[in-house]
Amino acid sequence: MRHSSRYHPSSVGAKTPSRGDWRVIRDLLPYLFEYRFRVLLALSCLVAAKIANLGIPILMKELIDSLDVKSSSPQALLVVPVGVILAYGLLRISASFFAEMREALFARVTQNAVRKVALQVFEHLHAMALSFHLARQTGGVSRDIERGTRGIQSLISYSLYSILPTLIEFCLVLGYLAYSYDIWFAAITFVALIIYIAFTIVVTEWRTHYRRAMNDMDSKANQKAIDSLLNFETVKYFGNEAFEARRYDENLLRYQTAAIKSQKTLAFLNLGQQTIIAIGLMLILWRATLGVVNGTMTLGDLVLVNTLMMQLYIPLNFLGVIYREIKQSLTDMDRMFSLLNADKEIADSPNAHPLHIQNLGAGPDVRFEHVSFHYDSKREILHDVSFNIPAGTITAVVGQSGAGKSTLARLLFRFYDVQSGKILIDGQNVQDVTQASLRKAIGIVPQDTVLFNDTIGYNIAYGDPSATMAQVQEAARAAQIDSFIQKLPEGYNTQVGERGLKLSGGEKQRVAIARTLLKKPAMLIFDEATSALDSKTERAFQEELLSLAKNRTTLIIAHRLSTITHADQILVMDQGQIIERGTHIELLHANGKYAEMWQMQERSVFD
Repeated sequence: MRHSSRYHPSSVGAKTPSRGDWRVIRDLLPYLFEYRFRVLLALSCLVAAKIANLGIPILMKELIDSLDVKSSSPQALLVVPVGVILAYGLLRISASFFAEMREALFARVTQNAVRKVALQVFEHLHAMALSFHLARQTGGVSRDIERGTRGIQSLISYSLYSILPTLIEFCLVLGYLAYSYDIWFAAITFVALIIYIAFTIVVTEWRTHYRRAMNDMDSKANQKAIDSLLNFETVKYFGNEAFEARRYDENLLRYQTAAIKSQKTLAFLNLGQQTIIAIGLMLILWRATLGVVNGTMTLGDLVLVNTLMMQLYIPLNFLGVIYREIKQSLTDMDRMFSLLNADKEIADSPNAHPLHIQNLGAGPDVRFEHVSFHYDSKREILHDVSFNIPAGTITAVVGQSGAGKSTLARLLFRFYDVQSGKILIDGQNVQDVTQASLRKAIGIVPQDTVLFNDTIGYNIAYGDPSATMAQVQEAARAAQIDSFIQKLPEGYNTQVGERGLKLSGGEKQRVAIARTLLKKPAMLIFDEATSALDSKTERAFQEELLSLAKNRTTLIIAHRLSTITHADQILVMDQGQIIERGTHIELLHANGKYAEMWQMQERSVFD
């Protein structure tokens, strides 16, 4: 028996422990290396752009020195500056050309990585067990995905267009200063940059938890807002608009507090950075000024050194912001990759095979053998449950709320794995077949019907996206809803609203029935499927159900006993166990729990 580790909601969320920045980068690299040639070509353009950029101030120095009237002939004054100016313009164009080429080449790499990661996370979320989705907070998860994909773009943008170019330029400038001038120029530049980078990293690391706190508060505020808006009817029923506003504002206030602390620490970071840059520039200019006075350096050298320093320090002014944004991008990506790396809990076994239905014309034989199951180890839901649904027959399950009836349907779909026992469909353990083939063979009409915010036609066609309009209408007629749809001004193009709220409960349930019928599964499950239907529609649907069940195995989870009198077998459940079984007539004659429930419902009808 396979036992999967349970997903804990806290494993993905505000308190997710960081897996390390290098781990996040390692997770991202495979998506980037799909375009290795483009990456190498873009990096080559980056180096070429920086070399051209370094040549610009050098040519400016040559231009200034060539204008020294005392040491130059009239011919040199005319010819040399023109050549230098042309070369200067060429380098300017080259630097811009290579920079734009780098961005153009890397655009496809970035967007491809964003698309594939987002798609993979989306697919992974759909592959997660039902326990994850019951515990998730939709607003927080969607925000994590949004920030994570945006983080990929930010990380690549800041790394490729800011950090890496600055490092390359830093190395080129240090090499040029050490080769062309006094070693002190390179030493001062190197020490100043090391102190600057170390200060930036230390302070930014200190500030990171404030940024994380801001993200946490932002996610929580978003979760509360979405949860409140999704349940706006409940809010209005109880007149709790002011309560919801206060609850939302509490999270906004916490976000505001964290944001203010973050801004204060940012001011300290910026002041420290500017102080380090100013001291470094003063020392460099002092050494260059002494060189000009001593005659070891020309006026062009002074301009060159100053230009190189300014050219180097200007991007460094933003290093704190860039480093913080990179750290934030890594944090956002970490949360998204944590979603991607979360245990699916219910996964196909390595040797899983497609479910094979032996007789498609009759449906599968379904067997529960000594099944025990719990969501929480402290509360058992099913205890040693065994029963058989012969192929092509109708089995109904009744019992009080909490008896474990709906759990049977969830286990058939393998939303969970049982703790002991096994579930067989045509002799095949559901844990040994692929989930896709298992769920394709089963159709369900749940008690709580949730529709997509789209048209009625779209929601019915969701049972089989490849179905034609004629097939959609046929399924709607079978569900006794086609005449209602035809009377609507926009017919099948009528929008149903968020979660189908523009339709009544009965209308939503009939759409769900039509959607399931369109799927044409080998087995049908109706979980209180007619609870929202009126008596006339319910009777009409029962007649249709009998016709459909002739060629399918059917499981009906019912509350109203009048809807399952025709069943071939009725199971009565109580506290996770089957206490009675038989046909409607047999159970009435047994004068047990079922007979008691029947008499109670009969009295309520006459009352």
